[in-house]
Amino acid sequence: MNIVLGTTTSGAPAFLSIEELLSTRLLVQGNSGSGKSHLLRRLIEQSAQAVQQVVVDPEGDFASLAQVFNHIVIDAAAQSENGMRQIARRTRQSRVSVVVTLEHLDTERQMRYAGAFLNALFDIDRQFWTPALVVVDEAQLFAPAVAGEVSDESRKTSLEAMTNLMCRGRKRGLAGIIATQRLAKLAKNVAAEASNFLMGRTFLDIDMQRAADLLGIDRRQAEMFRDLECGRFVGLGPALSRRPVSISIGEVRTHSNANGAKLMPLPERSQEEARGLLFQANAPQIPRYTPEKTMGTEALLASMNERPLPAPMVGADDDEGPESEAETQTEATETDALPEADPPSPPPPPPQPRAVERPEPNAKDGIEAVLDGLFSEAGATGRSVAKLYDEFLARCRKRRLSGRVLDIVHFRRRLVLAQAGITPAVAELPGWPQAVAIAGRLDEAFQGLFLHLASAAIQDLPCPTDQMIAQACGTHSPRRALGLLARMQALGIVELYEELNGQRVIVLTELQWRTAPGDTGDAPAWIS
Repeated sequence: MNIVLGTTTSGAPAFLSIEELLSTRLLVQGNSGSGKSHLLRRLIEQSAQAVQQVVVDPEGDFASLAQVFNHIVIDAAAQSENGMRQIARRTRQSRVSVVVTLEHLDTERQMRYAGAFLNALFDIDRQFWTPALVVVDEAQLFAPAVAGEVSDESRKTSLEAMTNLMCRGRKRGLAGIIATQRLAKLAKNVAAEASNFLMGRTFLDIDMQRAADLLGIDRRQAEMFRDLECGRFVGLGPALSRRPVSISIGEVRTHSNANGAKLMPLPERSQEEARGLLFQANAPQIPRYTPEKTMGTEALLASMNERPLPAPMVGADDDEGPESEAETQTEATETDALPEADPPSPPPPPPQPRAVERPEPNAKDGIEAVLDGLFSEAGATGRSVAKLYDEFLARCRKRRLSGRVLDIVHFRRRLVLAQAGITPAVAELPGWPQAVAIAGRLDEAFQGLFLHLASAAIQDLPCPTDQMIAQACGTHSPRRALGLLARMQALGIVELYEELNGQRVIVLTELQWRTAPGDTGDAPAWIS
């Protein structure tokens, strides 16, 4: 089957063979504004009814295909990496054409998600090796020639996926079509596998010479690429032509939402209005919500879990079964046998059954003391829950306490509060129960960070630093913690603002609370 890409310089139609393209690869190069996206859109529209299509779209330019050709748009920002793998497998199994839009992700997450999706397309069972065109726009993002600021793991995953697509995808029915702004930015082992080329307007000498070499044109004629019009490409390859041919790309039925900047009149406003727009505070001034009821620390813990939290243990002998009762009775007998040193003048109240008051120095000999000691150690809140819980049980055994009274579920809740830095004084502030109720509805990964931010906001403290946010997330990696904060922002749980002086402000959207401006790197005084 042949599709019409456009017309040649003589006015004849320029054909592209889909069967030949499935057996080879296509590489498109052109500087920004040369018409690469237009070319890809023309190719996709003309072949939409003939073959399954998968479009990896980092800028969201191709989502409009769904309005005419029934492509399914997949917003990667709303999925997890594992979800992208599952969707990719179902895409091949059901032979549905899709557009994977990555525009709402940062560069590193774009690479990871695209790599996971493409690898899942590649690793499908043999029975699903049906023909499919895989179009990757801005391919230099996913197969960079040199390492950038992203992590090595993300780059390796993405580069492996692109290499598999271009090198080994043919036997699995995958025909790679990649577009890049510069060949110099694209990994050579990815670009070298292409057999068909469409070269658009290029200005740098090194790119013009490489394009001339790929097309078999004399280097002295390489300057012709500077004179190409927008939407005109020089093509060569078994699916296009055996000799270099100039092609003017035809019209398309769909269009991108980003059509470039156009001239428009400036708004009319006074100098005072303009100054106010430039220097006003970024974060909106939000009224503080003050509910009527207050909640203690133990009620706070109970509200974060459907099962009620056991009452706090004042001493080592409270509520631990028959053995504890026997020990309590024995201790009560010994206590009663002691002579009173200096009895007070008023008569003492009648004794209550099993109500033994311990001296103040022994008030922290129970579970609370073990938890306080464990969580106060440096780096403790960054360890795994399982290891911390084993350490907690070991310390309880040393004190002859029954640590099992606090199971791992409630222990995890206490760890969340410790990571968030919640103190009894904070838990007694007006409005805190509202924050706890919202935290209980969130995913467990967000709860500690949400309560940490709520604690700063309710006390009018500066925005937590990156290191403090990492501690609240239970990790030593600020990058991982900021990724979690970005996910919370994407879900609408929080909003991030940056003041003109670079300080950060975080707003809790449902509570309508906001932190005071704070630096991201410097630790304020309230961290201790």
